[in-house]
Amino acid sequence: MISLNRELWHLLSSALADFKRNKIRTFLTSLGIMIGVLSVVILIALGLGLRNYIEQQFENLGANIILVLPGSGFGGGAGIGAGLIGGVAFDEQDIVSLRRIGEVDYLTPMFMKAMSVESGDEESMGYVMGVNEEFFPLLNAEVLSGELWDGSDVAGRNKVVVLGFSLADKLYDDPAEAVNKTIRLDKQRFRVVGVMKKKGDNEQDNSVIIPYKTTYNSLNPDKTFWSIYLGVRSDDLVTQVKDQVENTLLKRYDEDDFSVSEQSEFLTTFNQIFVVINLILLAIGSISLIVGGIGMMNIMYATVTERTKEVGIRRAIGATRRDILWQFLVESLALSVFGGLLGLIFAGVIVILVRFFFPAQINLITVLVAFGVSSLIGVVFGVFPARRAANLPPIEAIRYE
Repeated sequence: MISLNRELWHLLSSALADFKRNKIRTFLTSLGIMIGVLSVVILIALGLGLRNYIEQQFENLGANIILVLPGSGFGGGAGIGAGLIGGVAFDEQDIVSLRRIGEVDYLTPMFMKAMSVESGDEESMGYVMGVNEEFFPLLNAEVLSGELWDGSDVAGRNKVVVLGFSLADKLYDDPAEAVNKTIRLDKQRFRVVGVMKKKGDNEQDNSVIIPYKTTYNSLNPDKTFWSIYLGVRSDDLVTQVKDQVENTLLKRYDEDDFSVSEQSEFLTTFNQIFVVINLILLAIGSISLIVGGIGMMNIMYATVTERTKEVGIRRAIGATRRDILWQFLVESLALSVFGGLLGLIFAGVIVILVRFFFPAQINLITVLVAFGVSSLIGVVFGVFPARRAANLPPIEAIRYE
């Protein structure tokens, strides 16, 4: 055992000495592995970050929420986006019917439309959301400045709005300055009564929240809603209320005209999708690792050719084929490990910087797999040049120029 450790240490010391003599070649050889490991770790980190971002958006919605969508919705067999095509358009009659469900604390219709928002000389794209006053407690919205409009504004169809933080920041020097200012939507004027705190959700942070009955003009002439949100009293009642909502809507629509989903179903669907996405990202990153391995093999072949005379001399003084094979295998493995470590370090730095803007996350399993694969590549792609070196005839190798 001691003899084996000494032999490995000697081989490693010899490899490091050769790396010091050829610093540029060593760096370039490891560069391909470094880029491969960096690609794998960064791609998976971004994939996990996207999942974290989606989960944060659901957390921002609050607990015990049921969402009614047209069509088969996100939970249907047609997959994501199915609820955006086909199905019914909900209206006031559906709101009245669903109000009769006793376990529902909050119920808000949602009319939504992306359009240009103007204030003075400033203009920005925003999301017009026609809702009722229950929208704010349902989605845990908090006011940064001013106040939230109430039920009397809905009933009176008052032209008042609450702006999302990001949209207010784009239209004014200070979001708080938006209060009591006038904005224009589709050539109509609305008074800003409040600005919401930043939520971290792109739609809500860039929203113009209007009493839904106020949109019953050129904004929403059909008086219909894209979706309906319901807030249930407790977790234990969610399934029961979901069934009641389905039964209520089935009295008016066919089963395929709408879908009723709870948050857990959305998260389950998204997590299933992210598993596939991460596998695809891993496959894409692995291509970089393989390309890096091929590049390393080419350089190792050149190294063997360059050191042919050295191999011949070592064989002549007693080194076996096994010794030569191990010498070049250890060098190849050391280059892979060095490149893998560099890739992990750079990936860690990049993820730390990205986390200031996006919840990217490095997964320990991904790190271990990437590092393990890079080491394996060093062995696999190092075997061929190492065997070539080991099989060189000693006499011919010594004569090689």
